[in-house]
Amino acid sequence: MAIDGLIIVDNTGRPIIQSGFRATPPSYPLLHIDALNNALAKSTGDVDPVIYVPPYSPSSASACCHVKCSDIRILCPVSGDVDPLFAFAFIQTFIDILNEYFGNVSAATLRDNFDVVYQLLEETLDSGGHPLTTSSNALRDIVLPPSLLTKLLSVAGANITSSINSGSGLGGGPFSSPIPWRKAGLRYASNEIYFDMVEELKAIVNRHGTTLSSAAWGKIETNSKLSGTPDCQLSFTNPQVLADCAFHPCVRLKRWTDSKILSFIPPDGRFILAEYRYSPNQTSSRLHPASSASTPNAARDHVPIPFTVKPIVELESNGGTYFNCTLTKHVR
Repeated sequence: MAIDGLIIVDNTGRPIIQSGFRATPPSYPLLHIDALNNALAKSTGDVDPVIYVPPYSPSSASACCHVKCSDIRILCPVSGDVDPLFAFAFIQTFIDILNEYFGNVSAATLRDNFDVVYQLLEETLDSGGHPLTTSSNALRDIVLPPSLLTKLLSVAGANITSSINSGSGLGGGPFSSPIPWRKAGLRYASNEIYFDMVEELKAIVNRHGTTLSSAAWGKIETNSKLSGTPDCQLSFTNPQVLADCAFHPCVRLKRWTDSKILSFIPPDGRFILAEYRYSPNQTSSRLHPASSASTPNAARDHVPIPFTVKPIVELESNGGTYFNCTLTKHVR
């Protein structure tokens, strides 16, 4: 499964940069840009994230997957038997890479750092449309993040990228580490690692304030500043409440399956260790399997809301709508 390439346009629909579409004619990316601009011009609200692109030949039907980010849009043309979710996953990965490199992603930032963005496109997507290097730790050894020093050296004609990639730096070459998500030769004066549990509660309530459905989703945001190649373990008091888990590639899945312990060699810097769904009734379903079997999944996964929501909707005489939502905390 492969995508055709990436195109980045500004808020006026003008292209900023694109990857090399080596297997398609030069008019192919322009067709997708025109299809997006036409859809935006005809729409008064949101545009379908997947837009059908009329073929330029009888057997070349394609689609344009696009995502808006700040004042830019990232387009991903796909053709053939390609799942659009694959394209959206790569677009989100590339947006995360841009955020790590530039912090604030905007059209002006991408134009000012055109060379860095083009190198990122070349390193993250190969000529066949397959994702290549998407780990930020590996990319930083190949493509230097923009800084005043690198810009001055570039203007002066110094090829600092080639000297670092050749292995003359302290950490060796970009692929010198046997672990793809972690650099080699890391040293910190103070070894620290931080974990932040970020959870959000999503619920649907009726007009009487009764909860119809609710679910809690969470993620473990990690910031690692450890020297060498550390081997970490993270255990939970009650791991049975964690369901539908998705882990970073550094996590050893067999260890989690056997003993519910997160064993991993962390990447350097910030990353998401795991994502999960909070299911408070997992423990009770294990203790009483007969009763839980007769209970629907939606009722079993219901998460109690710590407050009561009572919406009030009023229609005004001029046709406007007044919406008021009252939250009442449960006192225990």
